[in-house]
Amino acid sequence: MSLKLTRRNFAQLIAGSTAAAVLPSATPNSEAQTPAATDRTFPQGFLWGSATASYQVEGAVKEGGRGPTVWDTFSHTPGKTANGDTGDNADDFYHRYREDVKLMQDLGLKTCRFSVAWSRIFPTGTGQPNQPGVDFYRKLVDTLLEHGVEPYATLYHWDLPQPLQDRGGWENRDTAKAFADYAGYISGKLQPQVKHFMTTNEISTFTELGYGSGTHAPGLQVGPKRLAQLTHHAVLGHGMAVRAIRASAPGAMVGLAENPRATVPVIEDAEHIKAAHIAMREENAQYLGVILGGKYTDYYLKTKGQGLQFTPEDLSIISSPLDFVGTNIYQPTYVRAADNAIGYEVVQNPSSYPHMLSPWLTVGPEALYWGPKLVYENWHPKALYITENGCSSADQVAPDGHVYDTDRVMYFRNYLTQLQRAVAEGVPVKGYFLWSLLDNYEWADGYEKRFGITYVDFKTQQRIPKLSAMLYKQIIANNRVM
Repeated sequence: MSLKLTRRNFAQLIAGSTAAAVLPSATPNSEAQTPAATDRTFPQGFLWGSATASYQVEGAVKEGGRGPTVWDTFSHTPGKTANGDTGDNADDFYHRYREDVKLMQDLGLKTCRFSVAWSRIFPTGTGQPNQPGVDFYRKLVDTLLEHGVEPYATLYHWDLPQPLQDRGGWENRDTAKAFADYAGYISGKLQPQVKHFMTTNEISTFTELGYGSGTHAPGLQVGPKRLAQLTHHAVLGHGMAVRAIRASAPGAMVGLAENPRATVPVIEDAEHIKAAHIAMREENAQYLGVILGGKYTDYYLKTKGQGLQFTPEDLSIISSPLDFVGTNIYQPTYVRAADNAIGYEVVQNPSSYPHMLSPWLTVGPEALYWGPKLVYENWHPKALYITENGCSSADQVAPDGHVYDTDRVMYFRNYLTQLQRAVAEGVPVKGYFLWSLLDNYEWADGYEKRFGITYVDFKTQQRIPKLSAMLYKQIIANNRVM
């Protein structure tokens, strides 16, 4: 069966009205079920989902009792974001979530990863909880479940309440305790409807970019010693939150979403593969390494972690057992074997290396094979999820009203083929959360770089599923790379 893309069947497929007429059959007798296609099939029960984050989609920053965050402050500071863009309105998900959940249902999503805005629950970070904030997320969760979409909740996706930053933010050890108190409270309010909780999203990003380079909120450059210490406070906050969630939401599955540097052997031979194993540990020592391994590596303490203050009890809390590990993987970090103190060297890409619209997003599909594989082989988590993977594109609406994001289609097809390779070899990846369901507020890049499989007109808030949405719908329906 050939799948000819016409204007009519594109629209029909996205609408879900005639899926059977345009989707290749998934039955063994279908002529589309070739051996090559069979080889790209995922295990039965594999979870296909999408991901969003509170400040990037919700808008309504002064509604429902929400308090100010570091991103409200940062984005309203002249010169900090592209075109001075802010998340004040974003996708207006706060008011339109029912419409967007219907989009998820139409795509056939099995699950949705969303984040809770800390300042909607505790407007100042601590103190008296805000009931309208709790009610909003309860309604969101109920709506997801009503549409057959399982909720996965992330409790911190970078939007630290501003009053906590005024007291030092993650440089203040008390922030870790405040985070744990918030995590315990909201997880108890969302359970039993929510069965999976992630404590934090990308500790490495909100520490390195927020306090190291200053390119993200709160926009500070604190120096290496202070950065190492506040990163310790962040992983400590994760560990304290794990314990708080287990106390408040017994039976819940607890993990985190981290973006490990996905070390990839520059050549797949024994010496470079060994180097990639070592690099996975060392490049992620202060994040997944200490969380999953319970200690900092000697090399990290001698280099980036000099003078770091911590106790054995800290390490015990940080390494509290997890039920799963989420990995956000976009691009590779190529490494080669080297005759030096650590046995590897990062290979720098030339200026001609291909990338998506975001300069940092270099294209390397094998990252989605080696990333989860090396996380598993180094630390053996019980289960893994790809909690983010996606790409930016200069999407435009064509004269016929559709969005033909062929670059994103290429990206997903190649990356998912590599993920299937890992799963087929026994790496326990249980699900994949595509980033992102919607074009959204892309932090310091504002609205110029689009990551969604659904186009959003930010002036009218109109949603238009893209060609990549058609691809993803077929992947989900057939449970294999198309």
